[in-house]
Amino acid sequence: MDILKQLFERHFHSPAERVQPLQGQLGGSGRKIVRLGNEKAGAIGILYDVREENVAFVEFSRHFRKHGLPVPEIYEQDLEQGAYIEEDLGDVTLFDFLSKNRTGDSISPQAVEAYRKAVAVLPRFQVEAGHDLNYKVCYPRDSFDRQSISWDLNYFKYYFLRLAGIAFNEQALEDDFGRLTKFLLSAPRDYFLYRDFQSRNIMLRDGEPFFLDYQGGRKGALQYDIASLLYDAKADLTPELRQHLLDHYLETLARSIPLDREAFMQHYYAYVYIRIMQALGAYGFRGFYERKVHFLQSVPYALKNVRWLLHNVSLPIALPTLLDAFNSMLASEKLQTVASSGELLTIRIFSFSFHRGLPKDETGNGGGFIFDGRSLPNPGGEEQFKSLTGRDAPVIDYLNQQDSVHQFVSSVTSLVDASVSSYQRRGFKNLMVSFGCTGGQHRSVFLAEQLARHLQGRSGVEVVLQHRELERMAMEKAAQ
Repeated sequence: MDILKQLFERHFHSPAERVQPLQGQLGGSGRKIVRLGNEKAGAIGILYDVREENVAFVEFSRHFRKHGLPVPEIYEQDLEQGAYIEEDLGDVTLFDFLSKNRTGDSISPQAVEAYRKAVAVLPRFQVEAGHDLNYKVCYPRDSFDRQSISWDLNYFKYYFLRLAGIAFNEQALEDDFGRLTKFLLSAPRDYFLYRDFQSRNIMLRDGEPFFLDYQGGRKGALQYDIASLLYDAKADLTPELRQHLLDHYLETLARSIPLDREAFMQHYYAYVYIRIMQALGAYGFRGFYERKVHFLQSVPYALKNVRWLLHNVSLPIALPTLLDAFNSMLASEKLQTVASSGELLTIRIFSFSFHRGLPKDETGNGGGFIFDGRSLPNPGGEEQFKSLTGRDAPVIDYLNQQDSVHQFVSSVTSLVDASVSSYQRRGFKNLMVSFGCTGGQHRSVFLAEQLARHLQGRSGVEVVLQHRELERMAMEKAAQ
């Protein structure tokens, strides 16, 4: 991490006093991501040893910013050491915002509006910024061509169909792949293809979307990226909302280029299928092959999308063996078992007062971690903080200025991250983490909030946060 600290100090002319790992944002990429900061400034630091991807991200970011697109500013870089620091866009992804603003299929108007804003920016990447982009820095290919499609289809075939035990005729499936590839390549492909345009790569700051993870971008067809967002498996958008957002995208796109909607739609669902197959290949590789079970949680949602497509869409080409494989997937007992085994790990985080005893574990898991925050500086001992809690800005600022607090949080997150990874590999369903202090009002609340925020974006977990003493005090006040 020293190189990231050096880059931070070079840019801001002051040292980074805090370095917080953001492991929950890694997904399957292998990047090391940290948040660096001091009282005056903050940044995100990236360490990654694939130089070509780093070059693509840095150059694309600078190009997109020249076009006024909402992407992070690259502050400093040392690509020889695989390091760069960039603008901190916060912690709220579009997926997080959607998850917190829905009840089942009922999605709030605020979440719908956030999606509308995101899809309205997409044509600017594809058309406006795509026409003069330096495609020579693309990695691993400069276009979504026959080779790119072949990689995606084989990824699906060998890491999903094979490992899920779905039977198929190899030659007949290859024949279908050939027809599908030829059809996909018949669409106009002279636009920027973002490649991973999905809800976890879109950050929301002050209600506006900002965009990340376009380092796999290349030249390609317009249909791919909007299909990626609307059929993003765990986002689980309703067919009605997908259609609404597709219409909004096409209306916006038509302001940038002459658009033949019928011609666009002729290829659209074929691109939906190829994107779903690419995603299933990734779930199979990470879940079946690498045995990272939490990646399999997305499989049921992807199969739900496949079922809808089979019932509602007819492609203009014949793909009998591929469609048979899709139907076999839907009928597979193994995949139904996988769906249940890929359930979320629920992490229950408590704050409490030691004077009132330890929180009780209702899951039968035995209690998990109990961390004692009483060794840390106590805001409750100062008059100006007595009526506040660990969720209030003055208390947060006070604790954030203490080195011992940052060391404590770093140690805690390292321990909990390791346990979460182990629990997910072993299929456990519950983990409990409790923070105690004297009154259960300041330090323990702050620590619980910090851990909850750290884990919130991590794939495969559901975070349940409970401040026991704050809830008790609220109830007593309401009863007066």
